[in-house]
Amino acid sequence: MSDGERTIVHVMRHGEVANTAGILYGRLPGFHLSELGRRMAERVAEHLAGRDITHVVASPLERAQETAAPIGESHGLEVATDPRLIEAANDFQGKTFGVGDGALRRPANWPLLRNPFRPSWGEPYAEQALRMRNALDAARDAARGHEAVCVSHQLPIWTLRSFVEGRRLWHDPRKRQCTLASLTSFAFAGDDLVSITYTEPALDLVPAHLRAGARPVKGARGYGA
Repeated sequence: MSDGERTIVHVMRHGEVANTAGILYGRLPGFHLSELGRRMAERVAEHLAGRDITHVVASPLERAQETAAPIGESHGLEVATDPRLIEAANDFQGKTFGVGDGALRRPANWPLLRNPFRPSWGEPYAEQALRMRNALDAARDAARGHEAVCVSHQLPIWTLRSFVEGRRLWHDPRKRQCTLASLTSFAFAGDDLVSITYTEPALDLVPAHLRAGARPVKGARGYGA
């Protein structure tokens, strides 16, 4: 391997999920892409069809596997599974929990909210960053000199990007730049990470209220390529 050999790993967020109950589904099984989510996955597969992709891997959760499937099919590749790409663990899993729904006023939830910097309600940000960085490096190694796609979930992807760009890991969830079916792409020269770009191939399919983080993040490297 040449020290300057270029490899790109596209870390993709899954498409829209069918969730009529509006619960925080987290790592629960049985949550699949909606019809719109499948269209998002197909759109990204079309966007990546001409790329030199030799490795496709996804979180074990159904929505990630279903998002990765069209990409693997278009390149004649089986989708591998990496448990390190899974959604962050969350103690509110299976419940409704959102801004304005009264969850913050329920005394039973207060112990879980005592430390937003760790966070106290789920998997620590530092642990997410470590496992995601290891998954990123594994995908890079599997696609040396070519490109890979890793399908994961919004919070782990944003935590990974914040970590490698040197930002604090705790943050306002409304400011994550990681909308549905988006690509956060990490370019390597050999083992060295040299740039990060962010693209939204399916943005026109994303409902307006779900277009999280459509603007540049201060300090981000290579935004908009």
